[in-house]
Amino acid sequence: VQLQAYGGGLVQPGGSLRLSCAASGSVFRFDEMAWFRQTPVKQRELVARINPGGSTNYADSVKGRFTISRDNAANTLYLQMNSLKPEDTAVYYCNRSPPLYPWGQGTQVTVSS
Repeated sequence: VQLQAYGGGLVQPGGSLRLSCAASGSVFRFDEMAWFRQTPVKQRELVARINPGGSTNYADSVKGRFTISRDNAANTLYLQMNSLKPEDTAVYYCNRSPPLYPWGQGTQVTVSS
């Protein structure tokens, strides 16, 4: 399985971004999938996850601001990020939960005025 995250960018505090993750391969719809993020000074952390049935779970730091979703027909995972804060600045990755597949390049999200 190959994973490609995209949709990051530079946004002001309080702004929004929508990340997407395209997954090759046919097992996507059976996997619990997740978004992770990493900064140069912090280990990679789980941001949000979604099981094949659509049940979700979020890190406390993003609860109420981020929404994870999936389109199994399109093998695509999404992360809608609202009310962004400078501390959300990181490289965002997608993977199975727990991680199994090779990590893709990730997509940089920078929240700054």
